[in-house]
Amino acid sequence: MQRLCSFRITFEWIAMLAILTIGTAVIPLTARAQDPYQFETDLVAKRRVFRDVGAGFRAIRRGPQGNYFILTAPDPVVRIYDSTGKPVGQIPNETAVKAKGAALVYGESFDVDSDGRVVVCDRGANAIKIYSPDGALLNVILFPAPVSVTWLLNGEVAVTGPDASHLVMVYGVDGNLLRDYGDREEIGDRADLNNQVNYGELTSDEVGNTYFAFDYLPEPTVRMFDHAGYMSLEISLMTLEFEPAAQAARRAIARSETGVPALHRIINAMGVDPKTQDVWLAIGTQLMHFDKEGKRLATFRTYMPSNARLEAATILVEPDRILIGADPHGIYEFRKPVQPPQ
Repeated sequence: MQRLCSFRITFEWIAMLAILTIGTAVIPLTARAQDPYQFETDLVAKRRVFRDVGAGFRAIRRGPQGNYFILTAPDPVVRIYDSTGKPVGQIPNETAVKAKGAALVYGESFDVDSDGRVVVCDRGANAIKIYSPDGALLNVILFPAPVSVTWLLNGEVAVTGPDASHLVMVYGVDGNLLRDYGDREEIGDRADLNNQVNYGELTSDEVGNTYFAFDYLPEPTVRMFDHAGYMSLEISLMTLEFEPAAQAARRAIARSETGVPALHRIINAMGVDPKTQDVWLAIGTQLMHFDKEGKRLATFRTYMPSNARLEAATILVEPDRILIGADPHGIYEFRKPVQPPQ
Protein backbone atom coordinates (compact mmCIF):
# COMPACT_ATOMS: atom_id res chain seq x y z
CA MET A 1 0.00 0.00 0.00
CA GLN A 2 1.40 3.36 -0.97
CA ARG A 3 0.27 6.82 -0.01
CA LEU A 4 1.30 10.22 -1.36
CA CYS A 5 2.87 12.59 1.16
CA SER A 6 0.39 15.05 2.62
CA PHE A 7 1.41 18.16 0.71
CA ARG A 8 -0.35 19.03 -2.55
CA ILE A 9 0.93 19.56 -6.09
CA THR A 10 0.64 23.33 -5.71
CA PHE A 11 3.00 23.24 -2.77
CA GLU A 12 5.45 21.22 -4.84
CA TRP A 13 5.56 23.91 -7.53
CA ILE A 14 5.91 26.63 -4.90
CA ALA A 15 8.85 24.76 -3.40
CA MET A 16 10.48 24.38 -6.82
CA LEU A 17 10.06 28.09 -7.63
CA ALA A 18 11.47 29.06 -4.24
CA ILE A 19 14.52 26.90 -4.80
CA LEU A 20 15.07 28.33 -8.27
CA THR A 21 14.64 31.89 -6.98
CA ILE A 22 16.82 31.64 -3.90
CA GLY A 23 19.36 29.31 -5.41
CA THR A 24 21.03 26.20 -4.05
CA ALA A 25 24.52 27.40 -3.19
CA VAL A 26 25.63 24.52 -0.98
CA ILE A 27 29.23 23.54 -0.32
CA PRO A 28 30.09 20.33 -2.23
CA LEU A 29 30.42 18.16 0.86
CA THR A 30 26.84 18.91 1.95
CA ALA A 31 23.78 17.02 0.71
CA ARG A 32 20.52 18.86 1.38
CA ALA A 33 17.50 16.55 1.35
CA GLN A 34 15.03 18.94 -0.27
CA ASP A 35 13.21 16.81 -2.86
CA PRO A 36 9.45 17.03 -2.23
CA TYR A 37 8.63 14.14 -4.58
CA GLN A 38 8.50 11.37 -2.02
CA PHE A 39 6.10 8.47 -1.75
CA GLU A 40 5.39 6.90 1.63
CA THR A 41 5.03 3.13 1.92
CA ASP A 42 3.75 1.10 4.85
CA LEU A 43 6.35 -1.28 6.25
CA VAL A 44 4.86 -3.96 8.52
CA ALA A 45 7.08 -6.10 10.74
CA LYS A 46 7.29 -9.80 9.89
CA ARG A 47 7.57 -10.88 13.52
CA ARG A 48 8.83 -10.03 16.98
CA VAL A 49 12.28 -11.44 17.85
CA PHE A 50 14.04 -11.88 21.21
CA ARG A 51 10.62 -11.96 22.83
CA ASP A 52 11.90 -11.64 26.41
CA VAL A 53 13.27 -8.16 25.59
CA GLY A 54 10.81 -5.33 26.22
CA ALA A 55 10.65 -2.56 28.81
CA GLY A 56 13.96 -0.74 29.27
CA PHE A 57 15.32 -1.81 25.87
CA ARG A 58 18.20 0.42 24.73
CA ALA A 59 20.17 -1.11 21.86
CA ILE A 60 20.99 -4.25 19.86
CA ARG A 61 24.23 -5.07 18.03
CA ARG A 62 25.45 -8.09 16.08
CA GLY A 63 28.73 -9.67 17.16
CA PRO A 64 31.48 -11.19 14.99
CA GLN A 65 30.27 -14.78 15.51
CA GLY A 66 26.69 -14.04 14.54
CA ASN A 67 25.49 -13.63 18.11
CA TYR A 68 23.36 -10.67 19.15
CA PHE A 69 24.18 -8.36 22.05
CA ILE A 70 21.27 -6.55 23.72
CA LEU A 71 21.32 -3.76 26.30
CA THR A 72 18.34 -3.22 28.58
CA ALA A 73 18.38 -0.63 31.36
CA PRO A 74 18.87 -0.88 34.27
CA ASP A 75 20.23 -4.40 33.69
CA PRO A 76 23.81 -4.54 35.07
CA VAL A 77 25.02 -6.53 32.03
CA VAL A 78 24.73 -6.73 28.25
CA ARG A 79 22.94 -9.99 27.35
CA ILE A 80 24.19 -12.23 24.52
CA TYR A 81 21.85 -14.36 22.39
CA ASP A 82 22.41 -16.74 19.50
CA SER A 83 20.58 -16.30 16.18
CA THR A 84 17.59 -18.31 17.47
CA GLY A 85 17.12 -16.01 20.47
CA LYS A 86 18.60 -18.37 23.04
CA PRO A 87 20.65 -16.67 25.82
CA VAL A 88 24.30 -17.75 25.59
CA GLY A 89 26.23 -15.30 27.78
CA GLN A 90 26.65 -11.83 29.22
CA ILE A 91 29.07 -8.87 29.37
CA PRO A 92 30.58 -8.44 31.95
CA ASN A 93 30.83 -12.11 32.89
CA GLU A 94 29.64 -13.42 36.26
CA THR A 95 33.11 -13.22 37.78
CA ALA A 96 33.67 -9.65 36.61
CA VAL A 97 30.26 -8.53 37.89
CA LYS A 98 31.49 -9.19 41.42
CA ALA A 99 34.49 -6.90 40.92
CA LYS A 100 34.17 -3.29 41.97
CA GLY A 101 32.97 -1.01 39.19
CA ALA A 102 32.59 -3.76 36.56
CA ALA A 103 28.80 -4.07 36.56
CA LEU A 104 26.72 -1.47 34.74
CA VAL A 105 24.88 1.14 36.79
CA TYR A 106 22.66 2.42 33.96
CA GLY A 107 23.76 1.56 30.45
CA GLU A 108 22.62 3.97 27.74
CA SER A 109 24.45 2.85 24.60
CA PHE A 110 27.02 0.24 23.55
CA ASP A 111 28.86 -1.27 20.60
CA VAL A 112 30.72 -4.48 19.69
CA ASP A 113 33.87 -4.54 17.54
CA SER A 114 35.06 -7.18 15.08
CA ASP A 115 37.06 -8.93 17.83
CA GLY A 116 34.09 -9.18 20.17
CA ARG A 117 35.12 -6.43 22.58
CA VAL A 118 32.25 -4.45 24.05
CA VAL A 119 32.18 -0.76 24.97
CA VAL A 120 29.30 0.67 27.01
CA CYS A 121 28.13 4.18 27.88
CA ASP A 122 27.39 3.73 31.58
CA ARG A 123 25.47 6.94 32.20
CA GLY A 124 24.82 5.97 35.81
CA ALA A 125 28.56 5.83 36.49
CA ASN A 126 29.57 8.78 34.25
CA ALA A 127 31.96 6.45 32.51
CA ILE A 128 32.79 4.47 29.39
CA LYS A 129 33.45 0.82 30.22
CA ILE A 130 35.42 -1.48 27.91
CA TYR A 131 35.22 -5.28 28.16
CA SER A 132 37.18 -8.12 26.58
CA PRO A 133 35.37 -10.74 24.42
CA ASP A 134 35.19 -13.06 27.44
CA GLY A 135 33.55 -10.36 29.57
CA ALA A 136 36.47 -9.14 31.68
CA LEU A 137 36.68 -5.41 32.43
CA LEU A 138 39.59 -3.89 30.48
CA ASN A 139 39.27 -0.21 31.33
CA VAL A 140 37.02 2.54 32.68
CA ILE A 141 37.18 5.99 31.05
CA LEU A 142 35.57 8.74 33.09
CA PHE A 143 33.21 10.80 30.92
CA PRO A 144 30.42 13.09 32.18
CA ALA A 145 26.90 12.10 31.05
CA PRO A 146 27.89 9.88 28.08
CA VAL A 147 25.06 9.44 25.59
CA SER A 148 26.33 7.30 22.71
CA VAL A 149 29.43 5.30 21.80
CA THR A 150 30.78 3.38 18.80
CA TRP A 151 33.94 1.50 17.82
CA LEU A 152 36.15 2.96 15.08
CA LEU A 153 39.03 1.46 13.13
CA ASN A 154 42.25 0.50 14.93
CA GLY A 155 40.44 -0.19 18.20
CA GLU A 156 39.47 3.43 18.85
CA VAL A 157 36.31 4.44 20.69
CA ALA A 158 34.15 7.43 19.68
CA VAL A 159 31.96 8.95 22.40
CA THR A 160 29.48 11.82 22.54
CA GLY A 161 27.88 13.71 25.40
CA PRO A 162 26.12 17.07 25.80
CA ASP A 163 28.90 18.54 27.94
CA ALA A 164 31.76 17.63 25.58
CA SER A 165 33.71 20.33 23.75
CA HIS A 166 33.00 18.74 20.34
CA LEU A 167 30.38 16.41 18.92
CA VAL A 168 32.80 13.46 18.81
CA MET A 169 35.56 12.57 21.28
CA VAL A 170 37.88 9.69 20.29
CA TYR A 171 39.79 7.61 22.87
CA GLY A 172 42.18 4.72 22.76
CA VAL A 173 41.37 1.58 24.73
CA ASP A 174 43.97 2.78 27.25
CA GLY A 175 41.79 5.84 27.96
CA ASN A 176 43.96 8.48 26.27
CA LEU A 177 42.11 11.17 24.33
CA LEU A 178 43.34 10.93 20.72
CA ARG A 179 41.34 13.65 18.95
CA ASP A 180 37.99 15.42 18.89
CA TYR A 181 35.96 16.85 16.02
CA GLY A 182 32.57 18.14 14.95
CA ASP A 183 31.36 21.64 15.78
CA ARG A 184 28.54 21.90 18.29
CA GLU A 185 25.31 23.66 17.33
CA GLU A 186 24.64 26.91 19.21
CA ILE A 187 21.00 27.97 18.78
CA GLY A 188 20.70 30.22 21.84
CA ASP A 189 22.64 32.22 24.41
CA ARG A 190 22.14 29.73 27.21
CA ALA A 191 24.53 26.86 27.83
CA ASP A 192 21.84 24.51 29.17
CA LEU A 193 19.77 24.93 26.02
CA ASN A 194 22.73 24.35 23.73
CA ASN A 195 23.74 21.27 25.71
CA GLN A 196 20.29 19.77 25.17
CA VAL A 197 20.40 20.49 21.44
CA ASN A 198 23.76 18.69 21.16
CA TYR A 199 22.47 15.37 22.44
CA GLY A 200 23.12 12.92 19.65
CA GLU A 201 23.58 9.34 18.48
CA LEU A 202 26.80 7.90 17.08
CA THR A 203 27.44 5.00 14.74
CA SER A 204 30.17 3.99 12.27
CA ASP A 205 30.80 1.89 9.16
CA GLU A 206 33.44 -0.54 7.94
CA VAL A 207 35.59 2.11 6.22
CA GLY A 208 36.07 4.27 9.32
CA ASN A 209 33.40 6.94 8.93
CA THR A 210 31.59 8.31 11.98
CA TYR A 211 27.94 9.37 11.83
CA PHE A 212 26.36 11.82 14.27
CA ALA A 213 22.58 12.37 14.40
CA PHE A 214 21.26 15.36 16.36
CA ASP A 215 18.41 14.16 18.57
CA TYR A 216 16.87 17.57 19.32
CA LEU A 217 18.00 20.00 16.62
CA PRO A 218 14.77 21.43 15.10
CA GLU A 219 15.90 20.56 11.55
CA PRO A 220 16.57 16.78 11.32
CA THR A 221 20.33 16.61 10.73
CA VAL A 222 22.99 13.91 10.35
CA ARG A 223 26.68 14.56 9.80
CA MET A 224 29.27 12.10 8.53
CA PHE A 225 32.97 12.49 9.35
CA ASP A 226 35.90 10.60 7.89
CA HIS A 227 38.42 8.85 10.11
CA ALA A 228 40.51 12.00 10.48
CA GLY A 229 37.47 13.97 11.67
CA TYR A 230 36.68 16.00 8.54
CA MET A 231 32.98 16.36 7.72
CA SER A 232 32.27 14.73 4.36
CA LEU A 233 28.47 14.71 4.28
CA GLU A 234 25.51 16.43 5.90
CA ILE A 235 21.89 15.35 5.57
CA SER A 236 19.64 18.23 6.64
CA LEU A 237 15.91 17.80 6.07
CA MET A 238 14.38 21.15 5.13
CA THR A 239 11.41 19.97 3.07
CA LEU A 240 7.87 21.25 3.50
CA GLU A 241 6.98 18.29 5.71
CA PHE A 242 9.54 19.33 8.38
CA GLU A 243 9.90 23.10 7.99
CA PRO A 244 6.76 24.20 9.93
CA ALA A 245 7.66 22.11 13.00
CA ALA A 246 11.27 23.33 12.88
CA GLN A 247 10.20 26.98 12.70
CA ALA A 248 7.75 26.52 15.58
CA ALA A 249 10.48 24.93 17.71
CA ARG A 250 12.88 27.79 17.05
CA ARG A 251 10.20 30.36 17.91
CA ALA A 252 9.56 28.57 21.21
CA ILE A 253 13.28 28.63 21.95
CA ALA A 254 13.50 32.33 21.15
CA ARG A 255 10.59 33.13 23.50
CA SER A 256 12.07 31.11 26.36
CA GLU A 257 13.78 33.32 28.93
CA THR A 258 13.74 31.09 32.02
CA GLY A 259 13.76 27.34 32.38
CA VAL A 260 14.74 24.80 29.75
CA PRO A 261 12.31 24.76 26.79
CA ALA A 262 10.44 21.50 26.30
CA LEU A 263 12.34 20.43 23.20
CA HIS A 264 10.84 17.42 21.48
CA ARG A 265 13.04 14.65 20.20
CA ILE A 266 13.33 14.91 16.41
CA ILE A 267 15.43 11.91 15.32
CA ASN A 268 14.46 8.80 17.26
CA ALA A 269 17.06 6.44 15.84
CA MET A 270 19.74 6.06 13.18
CA GLY A 271 21.10 2.97 11.47
CA VAL A 272 23.88 2.72 8.88
CA ASP A 273 24.52 -0.15 6.50
CA PRO A 274 28.19 -0.84 7.30
CA LYS A 275 28.96 -2.04 3.76
CA THR A 276 27.03 0.38 1.52
CA GLN A 277 27.06 3.39 3.91
CA ASP A 278 23.31 3.87 3.31
CA VAL A 279 21.69 5.80 6.19
CA TRP A 280 18.33 4.94 7.79
CA LEU A 281 16.63 7.55 9.97
CA ALA A 282 13.56 7.18 12.19
CA ILE A 283 11.55 10.35 12.82
CA GLY A 284 8.48 9.39 14.80
CA THR A 285 6.97 6.45 12.91
CA GLN A 286 8.66 7.50 9.66
CA LEU A 287 11.63 5.47 8.44
CA MET A 288 13.72 7.20 5.77
CA HIS A 289 16.32 5.60 3.54
CA PHE A 290 19.25 7.65 2.16
CA ASP A 291 22.11 6.53 -0.05
CA LYS A 292 25.74 7.27 0.81
CA GLU A 293 25.53 10.57 -1.09
CA GLY A 294 22.67 11.78 1.11
CA LYS A 295 19.88 11.36 -1.47
CA ARG A 296 16.57 10.22 -0.03
CA LEU A 297 15.58 6.96 -1.71
CA ALA A 298 12.37 6.08 0.10
CA THR A 299 10.10 6.88 3.04
CA PHE A 300 8.16 4.32 5.07
CA ARG A 301 5.75 4.11 8.01
CA THR A 302 6.68 1.34 10.43
CA TYR A 303 4.08 -0.93 11.98
CA MET A 304 4.10 -3.90 14.32
CA PRO A 305 2.46 -7.14 13.07
CA SER A 306 -0.72 -6.03 14.86
CA ASN A 307 -0.72 -2.92 12.60
CA ALA A 308 -0.02 -0.65 15.59
CA ARG A 309 2.50 2.06 14.73
CA LEU A 310 6.08 1.58 15.91
CA GLU A 311 8.45 4.41 16.87
CA ALA A 312 12.00 3.13 16.56
CA ALA A 313 14.48 3.56 19.40
CA THR A 314 17.27 1.70 17.61
CA ILE A 315 17.90 0.42 14.08
CA LEU A 316 20.18 -2.47 13.14
CA VAL A 317 20.75 -2.80 9.38
CA GLU A 318 21.74 -6.29 8.23
CA PRO A 319 22.33 -7.68 4.72
CA ASP A 320 18.88 -9.22 4.39
CA ARG A 321 16.73 -7.53 7.05
CA ILE A 322 16.35 -4.60 9.41
CA LEU A 323 15.81 -5.01 13.14
CA ILE A 324 13.94 -2.14 14.81
CA GLY A 325 13.52 -1.97 18.56
CA ALA A 326 11.47 0.26 20.83
CA ASP A 327 10.85 0.59 24.56
CA PRO A 328 8.63 -1.10 25.77
CA HIS A 329 7.43 -2.90 22.63
CA GLY A 330 10.57 -4.96 22.00
CA ILE A 331 12.47 -5.85 18.83
CA TYR A 332 10.89 -6.52 15.44
CA GLU A 333 12.17 -7.95 12.18
CA PHE A 334 11.40 -6.10 8.94
CA ARG A 335 12.16 -7.09 5.38
CA LYS A 336 14.90 -4.95 3.91
CA PRO A 337 13.21 -2.91 1.16
CA VAL A 338 14.69 -3.19 -2.30
CA GLN A 339 16.23 0.06 -3.48
CA PRO A 340 13.81 1.75 -5.90
CA PRO A 341 14.94 2.41 -9.49
CA GLN A 342 16.61 5.78 -10.08
